[in-house]
Amino acid sequence: MYSEPVTKRAAGIALIAVAASLWGTWPLYTRAGGPAGVSIGFLALTVMALPAPFVFKRAPFADRGAVWALVLVGLADAANVVLYFSALERGPVVVGVLSHYLAPTLVALTAPLLLKESGSPRALWASPVVLIGLALVLGAGESTQGSLQTAALGGASAIFYAGVVLGSRRAARAFSPIAVMSLHAAISALGLALVFGREVLPTSANQGLAIVLFGCVVNGLFAGLLFNLSLKRLEAPLVGLFTYLEPLVAALVGVVVLGDPFGFASALGLALVLAAGGWAASAPAQRIEVVPIAEP
Repeated sequence: MYSEPVTKRAAGIALIAVAASLWGTWPLYTRAGGPAGVSIGFLALTVMALPAPFVFKRAPFADRGAVWALVLVGLADAANVVLYFSALERGPVVVGVLSHYLAPTLVALTAPLLLKESGSPRALWASPVVLIGLALVLGAGESTQGSLQTAALGGASAIFYAGVVLGSRRAARAFSPIAVMSLHAAISALGLALVFGREVLPTSANQGLAIVLFGCVVNGLFAGLLFNLSLKRLEAPLVGLFTYLEPLVAALVGVVVLGDPFGFASALGLALVLAAGGWAASAPAQRIEVVPIAEP
Protein backbone atom coordinates (compact mmCIF):
# COMPACT_ATOMS: atom_id res chain seq x y z
CA MET A 1 0.00 0.00 0.00
CA TYR A 2 1.44 3.36 -1.03
CA SER A 3 1.82 6.12 1.52
CA GLU A 4 -0.10 9.37 1.08
CA PRO A 5 3.01 11.46 0.15
CA VAL A 6 3.89 8.98 -2.62
CA THR A 7 0.41 8.94 -4.14
CA LYS A 8 0.16 12.72 -3.79
CA ARG A 9 3.49 13.11 -5.60
CA ALA A 10 2.42 10.71 -8.36
CA ALA A 11 -0.80 12.67 -8.85
CA GLY A 12 1.21 15.89 -9.07
CA ILE A 13 3.53 14.43 -11.69
CA ALA A 14 0.55 13.30 -13.76
CA LEU A 15 -1.05 16.77 -13.56
CA ILE A 16 2.04 18.72 -14.63
CA ALA A 17 2.93 16.19 -17.33
CA VAL A 18 -0.52 16.54 -18.91
CA ALA A 19 -0.47 20.35 -18.62
CA ALA A 20 2.97 20.74 -20.19
CA SER A 21 2.15 18.27 -22.97
CA LEU A 22 -1.02 20.19 -23.78
CA TRP A 23 0.94 23.46 -24.01
CA GLY A 24 3.16 21.75 -26.55
CA THR A 25 0.19 21.34 -28.90
CA TRP A 26 -0.41 25.11 -29.29
CA PRO A 27 1.09 25.08 -32.83
CA LEU A 28 -1.84 22.97 -33.98
CA TYR A 29 -4.22 25.79 -33.06
CA THR A 30 -2.10 28.73 -34.22
CA ARG A 31 -1.88 27.23 -37.72
CA ALA A 32 -5.49 26.13 -38.00
CA GLY A 33 -6.48 28.97 -40.32
CA GLY A 34 -8.19 30.95 -37.59
CA PRO A 35 -7.38 34.30 -35.90
CA ALA A 36 -3.91 35.86 -35.91
CA GLY A 37 -1.48 36.11 -32.98
CA VAL A 38 -3.01 39.14 -31.24
CA SER A 39 -6.52 37.71 -31.47
CA ILE A 40 -5.43 34.25 -30.30
CA GLY A 41 -3.68 35.78 -27.32
CA PHE A 42 -6.75 37.82 -26.42
CA LEU A 43 -9.07 34.82 -26.69
CA ALA A 44 -6.75 32.59 -24.64
CA LEU A 45 -6.40 35.17 -21.87
CA THR A 46 -10.12 35.87 -21.83
CA VAL A 47 -10.89 32.18 -21.34
CA MET A 48 -8.20 31.91 -18.65
CA ALA A 49 -9.86 34.83 -16.82
CA LEU A 50 -13.21 33.03 -16.50
CA PRO A 51 -12.57 31.74 -12.92
CA ALA A 52 -11.81 35.28 -11.67
CA PRO A 53 -15.27 36.03 -10.21
CA PHE A 54 -15.21 32.75 -8.27
CA VAL A 55 -11.76 33.24 -6.70
CA PHE A 56 -11.97 36.99 -6.08
CA LYS A 57 -11.38 37.90 -2.42
CA ARG A 58 -10.79 41.31 -0.87
CA ALA A 59 -8.21 40.28 1.71
CA PRO A 60 -5.24 39.77 -0.69
CA PHE A 61 -5.69 43.31 -2.04
CA ALA A 62 -4.47 44.68 1.28
CA ASP A 63 -0.96 43.75 0.13
CA ARG A 64 -0.21 46.64 -2.21
CA GLY A 65 3.05 45.09 -3.37
CA ALA A 66 1.23 41.93 -4.45
CA VAL A 67 -1.40 43.98 -6.26
CA TRP A 68 1.19 45.94 -8.23
CA ALA A 69 3.01 42.69 -9.00
CA LEU A 70 -0.26 41.24 -10.32
CA VAL A 71 -0.75 44.25 -12.59
CA LEU A 72 2.79 43.94 -13.94
CA VAL A 73 2.27 40.21 -14.52
CA GLY A 74 -0.87 40.99 -16.50
CA LEU A 75 0.87 43.56 -18.71
CA ALA A 76 3.92 41.35 -19.25
CA ASP A 77 1.82 38.33 -20.16
CA ALA A 78 -0.15 40.38 -22.68
CA ALA A 79 3.10 41.09 -24.54
CA ASN A 80 4.29 37.53 -24.03
CA VAL A 81 1.30 35.80 -25.64
CA VAL A 82 1.21 38.11 -28.65
CA LEU A 83 4.91 37.55 -29.36
CA TYR A 84 4.81 33.83 -28.66
CA PHE A 85 1.80 33.05 -30.81
CA SER A 86 3.21 35.22 -33.58
CA ALA A 87 6.42 33.19 -33.42
CA LEU A 88 4.51 29.91 -33.71
CA GLU A 89 2.61 31.21 -36.74
CA ARG A 90 5.68 32.18 -38.76
CA GLY A 91 8.75 30.00 -38.73
CA PRO A 92 9.69 26.48 -37.61
CA VAL A 93 7.86 25.48 -34.44
CA VAL A 94 10.98 24.18 -32.72
CA VAL A 95 12.73 27.54 -33.15
CA GLY A 96 9.81 29.50 -31.70
CA VAL A 97 9.37 27.17 -28.74
CA LEU A 98 13.05 26.82 -27.86
CA SER A 99 13.74 30.55 -28.10
CA HIS A 100 10.72 31.11 -25.82
CA TYR A 101 12.25 28.66 -23.36
CA LEU A 102 15.08 31.07 -22.67
CA ALA A 103 12.68 32.40 -20.01
CA PRO A 104 13.58 29.93 -17.22
CA THR A 105 17.25 30.72 -17.72
CA LEU A 106 16.57 34.46 -17.64
CA VAL A 107 14.62 34.06 -14.41
CA ALA A 108 17.35 32.01 -12.76
CA LEU A 109 19.96 34.62 -13.69
CA THR A 110 17.98 37.74 -12.73
CA ALA A 111 15.96 36.63 -9.70
CA PRO A 112 18.89 36.93 -7.26
CA LEU A 113 19.15 40.64 -8.17
CA LEU A 114 15.44 41.43 -8.41
CA LEU A 115 14.01 39.22 -5.66
CA LYS A 116 17.08 38.90 -3.44
CA GLU A 117 16.90 35.11 -3.57
CA SER A 118 19.67 32.55 -3.71
CA GLY A 119 21.01 31.92 -7.18
CA SER A 120 21.23 28.57 -8.93
CA PRO A 121 24.74 27.34 -9.81
CA ARG A 122 23.16 24.79 -12.14
CA ALA A 123 21.33 27.54 -14.05
CA LEU A 124 24.59 29.40 -14.55
CA TRP A 125 26.25 26.30 -15.98
CA ALA A 126 23.20 25.37 -18.04
CA SER A 127 22.76 28.81 -19.63
CA PRO A 128 25.59 28.59 -22.20
CA VAL A 129 24.52 25.04 -23.09
CA VAL A 130 20.98 26.26 -23.76
CA LEU A 131 22.35 29.04 -25.97
CA ILE A 132 24.52 26.56 -27.89
CA GLY A 133 21.48 24.33 -28.42
CA LEU A 134 19.47 27.26 -29.78
CA ALA A 135 22.35 28.23 -32.06
CA LEU A 136 22.44 24.69 -33.48
CA VAL A 137 18.70 24.79 -34.23
CA LEU A 138 18.94 28.25 -35.78
CA GLY A 139 22.03 27.42 -37.78
CA ALA A 140 20.65 24.21 -39.28
CA GLY A 141 20.45 24.70 -43.03
CA GLU A 142 17.15 22.85 -43.27
CA SER A 143 15.39 25.27 -40.94
CA THR A 144 16.76 28.70 -41.78
CA GLN A 145 13.70 29.98 -43.65
CA GLY A 146 11.91 32.31 -41.24
CA SER A 147 14.06 31.11 -38.34
CA LEU A 148 15.66 34.44 -37.45
CA GLN A 149 12.34 36.30 -37.28
CA THR A 150 10.78 33.43 -35.37
CA ALA A 151 13.69 33.33 -32.92
CA ALA A 152 13.48 37.10 -32.41
CA LEU A 153 9.77 36.86 -31.59
CA GLY A 154 10.27 33.83 -29.35
CA GLY A 155 13.23 35.43 -27.58
CA ALA A 156 11.28 38.64 -27.00
CA SER A 157 8.39 36.63 -25.57
CA ALA A 158 10.88 34.94 -23.23
CA ILE A 159 11.89 38.32 -21.79
CA PHE A 160 8.30 39.23 -20.98
CA TYR A 161 7.55 35.72 -19.76
CA ALA A 162 10.47 35.97 -17.36
CA GLY A 163 8.76 39.10 -16.04
CA VAL A 164 5.59 37.06 -15.61
CA VAL A 165 7.44 34.47 -13.53
CA LEU A 166 9.23 37.01 -11.35
CA GLY A 167 6.10 39.09 -10.79
CA SER A 168 3.96 36.07 -10.03
CA ARG A 169 6.31 35.07 -7.21
CA ARG A 170 5.57 38.37 -5.48
CA ALA A 171 1.83 38.25 -6.24
CA ALA A 172 1.56 34.70 -4.91
CA ARG A 173 2.51 35.91 -1.43
CA ALA A 174 -1.05 37.21 -1.12
CA PHE A 175 -3.07 35.60 -3.93
CA SER A 176 -3.75 31.91 -4.49
CA PRO A 177 -2.21 30.30 -7.60
CA ILE A 178 -5.56 30.10 -9.39
CA ALA A 179 -6.32 33.72 -8.46
CA VAL A 180 -2.97 34.80 -9.89
CA MET A 181 -3.76 32.93 -13.11
CA SER A 182 -7.28 34.26 -13.63
CA LEU A 183 -6.86 37.81 -12.32
CA HIS A 184 -3.68 38.49 -14.25
CA ALA A 185 -5.32 37.05 -17.39
CA ALA A 186 -8.18 39.55 -17.02
CA ILE A 187 -5.65 42.40 -16.82
CA SER A 188 -3.79 41.01 -19.85
CA ALA A 189 -6.92 40.74 -21.95
CA LEU A 190 -7.96 44.29 -21.03
CA GLY A 191 -4.48 45.57 -21.91
CA LEU A 192 -4.58 43.93 -25.33
CA ALA A 193 -8.03 45.37 -26.00
CA LEU A 194 -6.87 48.89 -25.10
CA VAL A 195 -3.72 48.71 -27.23
CA PHE A 196 -5.00 46.86 -30.31
CA GLY A 197 -8.68 47.78 -30.26
CA ARG A 198 -10.81 45.82 -32.72
CA GLU A 199 -7.77 43.91 -33.91
CA VAL A 200 -8.13 41.57 -30.93
CA LEU A 201 -11.49 40.36 -32.23
CA PRO A 202 -11.71 37.53 -34.79
CA THR A 203 -12.55 38.78 -38.28
CA SER A 204 -14.68 35.78 -39.19
CA ALA A 205 -16.53 32.93 -37.53
CA ASN A 206 -15.15 29.88 -39.29
CA GLN A 207 -13.80 26.45 -38.48
CA GLY A 208 -10.40 27.93 -37.62
CA LEU A 209 -11.98 30.11 -34.93
CA ALA A 210 -13.77 27.11 -33.44
CA ILE A 211 -10.48 25.20 -33.29
CA VAL A 212 -8.71 28.12 -31.61
CA LEU A 213 -11.48 28.52 -29.03
CA PHE A 214 -11.21 24.81 -28.27
CA GLY A 215 -7.47 25.29 -27.79
CA CYS A 216 -8.07 28.23 -25.45
CA VAL A 217 -10.28 26.08 -23.25
CA VAL A 218 -8.03 23.01 -23.27
CA ASN A 219 -4.54 24.55 -23.40
CA GLY A 220 -5.37 27.80 -21.64
CA LEU A 221 -7.94 27.25 -18.91
CA PHE A 222 -7.80 23.48 -18.38
CA ALA A 223 -4.01 23.13 -18.59
CA GLY A 224 -3.57 26.21 -16.40
CA LEU A 225 -5.79 24.70 -13.71
CA LEU A 226 -3.92 21.39 -13.89
CA PHE A 227 -0.65 23.26 -13.52
CA ASN A 228 -1.80 25.15 -10.44
CA LEU A 229 -3.15 21.97 -8.86
CA SER A 230 0.22 20.29 -9.40
CA LEU A 231 1.92 23.03 -7.37
CA LYS A 232 0.16 21.74 -4.25
CA ARG A 233 1.45 18.21 -4.74
CA LEU A 234 5.02 18.58 -6.00
CA GLU A 235 8.20 20.28 -4.91
CA ALA A 236 8.99 23.21 -7.19
CA PRO A 237 12.12 21.78 -8.92
CA LEU A 238 10.19 18.71 -10.07
CA VAL A 239 7.46 20.94 -11.52
CA GLY A 240 10.16 22.85 -13.38
CA LEU A 241 11.59 19.62 -14.74
CA PHE A 242 8.29 18.46 -16.21
CA THR A 243 7.50 21.81 -17.88
CA TYR A 244 10.26 20.87 -20.32
CA LEU A 245 7.84 18.40 -21.85
CA GLU A 246 6.34 21.40 -23.68
CA PRO A 247 9.20 22.07 -26.13
CA LEU A 248 9.61 18.33 -26.70
CA VAL A 249 5.94 17.86 -27.60
CA ALA A 250 5.91 21.08 -29.68
CA ALA A 251 8.93 19.91 -31.67
CA LEU A 252 7.26 16.55 -32.35
CA VAL A 253 4.04 18.32 -33.42
CA GLY A 254 6.00 20.60 -35.74
CA VAL A 255 7.86 17.77 -37.43
CA VAL A 256 5.30 14.95 -37.48
CA VAL A 257 2.06 16.89 -37.98
CA LEU A 258 3.02 20.23 -39.54
CA GLY A 259 5.94 18.96 -41.63
CA ASP A 260 8.58 21.38 -40.31
CA PRO A 261 12.14 20.52 -41.42
CA PHE A 262 14.17 18.82 -38.71
CA GLY A 263 17.67 17.51 -39.35
CA PHE A 264 20.53 16.22 -37.21
CA ALA A 265 21.68 19.67 -36.04
CA SER A 266 18.14 20.57 -34.96
CA ALA A 267 17.79 17.28 -33.09
CA LEU A 268 21.12 17.81 -31.33
CA GLY A 269 20.17 21.38 -30.40
CA LEU A 270 16.81 20.27 -29.03
CA ALA A 271 18.49 17.54 -26.98
CA LEU A 272 20.96 20.03 -25.50
CA VAL A 273 18.21 22.49 -24.52
CA LEU A 274 16.07 19.78 -22.94
CA ALA A 275 18.99 18.16 -21.12
CA ALA A 276 20.44 21.42 -19.79
CA GLY A 277 17.05 22.82 -18.86
CA GLY A 278 15.94 19.64 -17.15
CA TRP A 279 19.22 19.37 -15.24
CA ALA A 280 18.91 22.95 -14.02
CA ALA A 281 15.25 22.54 -13.10
CA SER A 282 15.94 19.38 -11.07
CA ALA A 283 18.34 21.13 -8.72
CA PRO A 284 17.77 20.87 -4.93
CA ALA A 285 14.80 22.77 -3.56
CA GLN A 286 16.78 25.67 -2.11
CA ARG A 287 17.53 26.99 -5.59
CA ILE A 288 15.62 29.80 -7.30
CA GLU A 289 12.28 28.69 -8.69
CA VAL A 290 12.10 29.04 -12.45
CA VAL A 291 8.63 27.61 -13.00
CA PRO A 292 6.13 29.57 -15.07
CA ILE A 293 2.74 30.21 -13.44
CA ALA A 294 0.54 29.07 -16.28
CA GLU A 295 1.48 28.89 -19.95
CA PRO A 296 -1.22 30.21 -22.18
